[in-house]
Parts: sequence; structure tokens; C-alpha cells
Amino acid sequence: MSIQNSIDRITDILRRDDGISGAMHYTEQISWILFLKFLNDYEDNRADEAFLEGKHYNYVLRKDLRWNEWASPKDENGKLDVKRALTGDDLIEFVNNTFFPYLKAFKNATNDPKSLSYKIGAIFEYLDNRIASGHTLREVLDIIDALDFQSSDELFELSQVYETLLQSMGSDGGNSGEFYTPRAIIKAMVDTTRIEVGDTIYDGAIGSGGFLVEAFDYLTAGNKKEKLSAREWETIQNDTFFGQEKTSMGYVMGMMNMILHGIESPNVFKGNTLTQNIRDFQEKDRHNVILANPPFGGKEKKQIQQNFPVESNATEILFLQHFMKMLKLEGRAAIVVPEGVLFQTNNAFTKVKQNLLENFNVHTILSLPSGVFLPYSGVKTNVLYFDRKGATNDIWYYDVTPPYKLTKNKPITYEHLQEFIHLFHHPEERNATNAKTGEGCNDWTVNVADIKDYDLSAKNPHKVVEVVHRTPKELLTSIKQNDIKINELMNQIESLIDG
Repeated sequence: MSIQNSIDRITDILRRDDGISGAMHYTEQISWILFLKFLNDYEDNRADEAFLEGKHYNYVLRKDLRWNEWASPKDENGKLDVKRALTGDDLIEFVNNTFFPYLKAFKNATNDPKSLSYKIGAIFEYLDNRIASGHTLREVLDIIDALDFQSSDELFELSQVYETLLQSMGSDGGNSGEFYTPRAIIKAMVDTTRIEVGDTIYDGAIGSGGFLVEAFDYLTAGNKKEKLSAREWETIQNDTFFGQEKTSMGYVMGMMNMILHGIESPNVFKGNTLTQNIRDFQEKDRHNVILANPPFGGKEKKQIQQNFPVESNATEILFLQHFMKMLKLEGRAAIVVPEGVLFQTNNAFTKVKQNLLENFNVHTILSLPSGVFLPYSGVKTNVLYFDRKGATNDIWYYDVTPPYKLTKNKPITYEHLQEFIHLFHHPEERNATNAKTGEGCNDWTVNVADIKDYDLSAKNPHKVVEVVHRTPKELLTSIKQNDIKINELMNQIESLIDG
């Protein structure tokens, strides 16, 4: 059975369980079980390596609570020992009252995000088993036990399957959509940020970890990994990926996604990024590359707002200030922002954008079409590109125009962004003016001196609709004609009712 078929079978089994409701629940439950199987195989592999070196490996999990003891005990023939394998009410009783309390206790073990103890504690601190039937859980455990996390091919295939799970969770709408950014957007942003080995990459709202995963793939895809030295590989694994996630669900999804894609030691913490006072940041705390799609539309209380020079209850403005302060000298950022950040000119928005234009180089604004984040959100968004290399001079705009209206079933694709990516890397081919040209041109350039009231919104000069100005007398005549038509229709409806 292929891994995709195995996961499909698990989701079908979980859908029938009384404790599971929707894609968010079954993805969450699959995640904690997958993590424990991964942890078992990871520790067994480390123990084997230590044995070959004549050393002893100290397992993180207690012996009687390791996978091979409770989830899938084996008999002398290597098959499931049905006498020792718990099921039904006994299995649920053990998981809920013995195993999960043990795992939750790891939260007090260490604050080192590289350690297994930290990962275990952070993942299970706010996580609970939702599977109501012990027989259902037994079926799931038996299927996952057949997966081999020590096989690089199988691990790669599983990472792709897990991406599909996250996508289905995002497509489910509701709160689950906030954890997933369309892969086409993520890939385009990574492809245009020029990441190199040695860069530190940061996302202050990791969600399902898509940006960090894509950045890892960018650094290691194809034959790139083979060309890396041992030191470079260690740098990528331990000192490249940084982030934070507020929600326990998002943290679990993000950690699992990164681990399954091969990032074993991401420096990712669980917590509210906005609780940090940005006045305390020093150059050593900052990062070379920032990639993020922070939550927008939320509100933060006064206590949180006081961590920022420009106070606002709009999370998007607070996150923008945070990312500006977290960028190293010469660093570069690509951040998804709602349209309101660009066009709003109230006091807080204006102050932040003034700081952005005067102290950072806003070189590119990618205008995304409406519907990119459906069904989770219909808000129009943009990708704001800036670096810390001086003040803004010219801003290059690109307006993404798919050939069809985006919907849940017709999402944005990487092909829709390919012209943007090409022009990003070939500035000599861009439209260097803000003048209207013929149809088919999707980009233009605006000098910062031409921006009024810090309104950075994308106004495509090639799509300007000609406005026909009519005299007041013509407008009045048109209104009267419309009134006559309305009265005629009302009379027809009344006659139908009376008849």
C-alpha cells in the first residue's frame, strides 16, 4: 500500500470516529501519532549510531512509553503481539490518563528548541487525544507502524502527502485556513528572495511552516544537497530556520511539516510574537531573510500595543513593525499584507509607512488577485518586498492577473506568477515608467516622490477605466428614466398579484 493510500485510509477511519469533526481534527490527530512514530525511529537510529561508536544512547522517552512498547509491541516473529497491544477502552484510558500527561510534563524540561525534550513538550502542551474509540485508534496505529521514517525515499513521499493534508485543512475554511498559505505564493516569494547558505530565515507567524519548508527545499533541492559541506549542512539544520507560532494547533502542524521535510532542529518557539518589545531588539537578534504571512484583521489589547513605537490594535500594523525591527543590515523581507496596509492613511498606518519608506528600501509590491485565500478569507492582499539597504527610491509594481476568477476550486497556480518571477530577476525587462501602455502589460514603476499621503496601493495604469463625465441635467434625466422603469415593473408585479 502506498503512503498516500495509507493516509487516505486513516482519514476515512477517523471521519467515522465520534471525536473527530472536519479536516482540522483529523490532520491534528494524524500529526501527533506520526510525530511519535518519527520520534521512535529517530531515537532508534541514534541508538544504533551510538552502538557502532561504542557509546550508549540515552532515550528521551521512558522505556515502557516508547512506540514499540505501547503502540505496536511485537512478538518473536516481528508481528503485532495481540496479547500486549492495548485496544478499545483500555487503549483510550492509557493514552488519555497515562501517556498524554507524561508527554505534557516535558514542557518544564528545557527551553532549548533544538532538543527533543523541547519539541515533545511544546507539541503536547496544549494537545489532547480526540479519538473517542480505542478500536479506531488501534487501526490507525497499526497503519502508521508500517511507515519507515529511516527511509529517505519514504520520508520524502510522506512529506508530500502531509502537504496535501495541510492543504485540505486550509481549504476547509474556518479557523483552519489561517495555518496554510497557498504553495504557489510561498514558492514565488522564496524564489525571489535570493536565499543563501549562512542566511538566517525568520517567520514570526509560522502557521504550518510553509515558508521555512520551502526555503529548506530551495537550499537543498536537486544536486544542491550533494554539494554542501558537512559544516554547511549542520548550519542549515541548526542555525538557519527561526520562528514563532501563537496557536498550539499551528505549532503542531508547523513542527510536523518541518520535521517530515527534513528540518530536524528548527529554532521555532510556541508563543505570541507580538508580546516582544521591539525596542529591545539588537543586531544579534535580527535575521537576514524574513518571509511571512502574518495574521490580519485581528485586534490586540493595549498591553500588547505598548511593545511598539506606533500603537495600533490592528495586528497587521504591529507585525509589520516587528518585521522591520527584526531585519538585519543588508537583510531582505517579503511579507504578505492586506490591501488596507497599503492604502489606509490614518495616523498609525501613515507613521509606519513613513518609517518604512524613509529607513527601508521598498523595491517591489506584488498585487495579488482577490480570492487567493478563499475560502478562509476574501480579503485582497499584496506581497511587500523591502530590504535594509537605505531609503526607498523607485517601487516596482506587478499586478497578477489570472485568466479566470479565483475560487476555492480554481486556486492561484505557480504559472500565474512566472512572469513576475522572471521580471524580478531581469529588471532590465521591466516597465520602468508609470505611463499607460498597451494591453497585456502587468507591471509599472512609481518614484517615491510621486506617492501621495503614503498611499502605496497598486493602481495599475494599464487598467484605468475611462470615466464619462455627464452634466447634472444628463444625470437628472437618467435618474428620472430609471424611476419610470421601476414604476412600470412595480405595476406589473401588482397586477400579477391582484390577478
